[in-house]
Order: sequence, then C-alpha cells, then structure tokens
Amino acid sequence: MSAFVDLPWEIYEGNENWVPPLKLRVRRLLDPSRHPFWKLSERVLFLARRDSEVVGRIAGIVDHNANRFRNEKTGAWGFFECREDTRAAAALFGAVEAWARRKGMTHLRGPLNPSTNYETGLLIEGFQYPPAIMMPYNPPYYLDLVESCGFQKEKDLVALLIVNFDQVSDRLTRLADRLRSKPYITIRPFSKKDFRQEIRIMTELYRDVWSENWGFVPITDGEAQEFYKIMRWIGDPELTVFIYCKNDPAGIAMILPDINPLLKRLNGTLGLQGLLRVMLRRNEIKGVRGMLFGLRKRYQRMGLPFLAFDHLRRIAWGKNYQYAEFGWIAEDNEAAHHLEREGGARAYKRYRVFIKPLGNSQDHYTAVP
Repeated sequence: MSAFVDLPWEIYEGNENWVPPLKLRVRRLLDPSRHPFWKLSERVLFLARRDSEVVGRIAGIVDHNANRFRNEKTGAWGFFECREDTRAAAALFGAVEAWARRKGMTHLRGPLNPSTNYETGLLIEGFQYPPAIMMPYNPPYYLDLVESCGFQKEKDLVALLIVNFDQVSDRLTRLADRLRSKPYITIRPFSKKDFRQEIRIMTELYRDVWSENWGFVPITDGEAQEFYKIMRWIGDPELTVFIYCKNDPAGIAMILPDINPLLKRLNGTLGLQGLLRVMLRRNEIKGVRGMLFGLRKRYQRMGLPFLAFDHLRRIAWGKNYQYAEFGWIAEDNEAAHHLEREGGARAYKRYRVFIKPLGNSQDHYTAVP
C-alpha cells in the first residue's frame, strides 16, 4: 500500500503544477474497511514492477451501486499512475481487464477514482494549469498510454474559468435582479448549526437534480456523510446556498475555496505543523471551485440558475477571490455551458472518460494483485 500511495511523488517529481494529495485521505479512500464507498463496491489494486522498481499502479473497481442504477455490467479502472512505459501500462490494464471479466463485467470505463462522485476523467487539455480542489491532474503522455491499450472516448468533460467576476452579461444581471424581488423566491446559506438536517437536504437534492445527467451515480448516505466532513473542514457556509421556491427546496449551489495551494505546501502529510501552515497561510487561497450547481426539473425554466450564479458571484467578489473554476461539466450539457458563458467563463481544461468492451478474450497477463 505504501508503494501504491507513494508512486505519484516519483512520477510528478519536478512538475510545478501537480498538487500532492493527503496520503491519509488516499489510504482511507482505498480502504474497504473504512470508506463507505466500498460497502456497495469491490476493488483490486495492482502494481507494475520493472525489476525492483515500481513503475505503475492501477485499481480495478466494480461499483455494484452504479451498475444497478444503470442496468449495466461495467467495471472501472482508476488511480492510474505510470511511467512513460507502454509495456507497463499494457500489463496494468490487462490485469484489470482480466479481473473484471472474472467478475462478469462486459465493459471497462475510466478513469474513475473510484466513481463519478469523486475525481473523474483523464486530463487531455490544459496541462499548463494546476488542478483545482478535487480535480484530477496527469502528464500529457497518459493519453497515449490509455489509447494504446484499446480504450476509446466515451465522454469529454470540461472545466470553465472565470477570472473577472464583474464581466457578466447585462441580461444575467437584469434577470437576477428581477428574480431577487420575487417574494416567493429565497436564497439562504448553509447552516452549520443544523449540520445533519442540511446534509439531508443536500443529499436529497443531489439525488433528484442530477439523476438524469450523464455519469450519475446515487450517492449513499455514508458517502454523503464522508464528503460533508471534508466540506466542513474546507468549506465556506456563505458559498453553499439553497434556492427555495414557495418554501420548497428547489436547488443547490456549492462553491468550495480552492485550498490546493495549501495542499501543495503540505506535500501529502498533515500533522501539527501542517495544520499550523494551513492556519497561517489561508490568505494564499485565491480562488474557488464550483462543485454543485443544479435545480429540480420543475424549476429549471424559471431562470433560477441565473439568480444563484449572480448571488454567489457577488459573495466571491466581496471576499476578493480572483478566479472561479466550474467543473466538471459534460461537453454536451448545453444549459450549463450557456449559464457559464453568460457569466463570463471560458473553457480551459478538458478531461476524457474512456470505455472498452471486454469481449471474451483470454487473459494475456499473469498478474498478482
């Protein structure tokens, strides 16, 4: 496990844009006895060694929760890291494919770390920018490694960037102002005093609002609790808001401070000194990432997304944030792209999710997980 978790520090040595994850978080996420994701899923981990050197890693995943929801038999691969070594990559993917076949899977999708509710996709454009919080990053050559193993594009995901919060369309501002004057429409921030109740509302909205979106997997109660523990540590209650229409929770918008500059300083470890570094350098957080932004279907044609966007834009501007990343957004989600364009955003990163049919071919690799 140490070799698996530590490998990225060798792969990304000297890469100024890579942000080291907290090792304890990675270990917890991969631990079936500790992380709630694995209550409805299973996984296998592989290392590729060339002589005594570890040159690659990968996880094979069967998400029974997702397969039930989508009526599929699709395995997943994730947590992939590899030297620029096509034979090592082929061995890793071959091992996962063989394992997934034995589990009865017909296709293999990835990268998912470990599902679309977590880090998703392979970065294929925008390598010159560091990742925002909870977004993936990888070297450019990973695309060649993945495609050389027979994987094809299933869906591209886009991240959009806003670098000037006052560059919004006049139409957005006028519509937001008009909606703000309606007595039956309200926006309120997340309340830490009623944390459990707020989590329940957020989880219900997420399951409803995103249920028809590409890649959706219904988050379990345990996963929701795990995520909101993280949000409680890094979140800003003013940047997570509920939209109500006639006292009915209509939607949610969540923006998180991009703490990646602080994570970079921690270099994977969080002890007492790390906590002190975080506390003393909060001013290094210059931007935010839009995590959730959606409305129940019956409210989507009222213009409420424009109101929520304008509300959060004003708060972020008032807190002197310098940029906002919104992502990921599916390439064909035109409604989301239209809203972001009205807000002065531009696409600046692209990620790809791949798919491969497994067929009935024989195992070509001898691999020991």
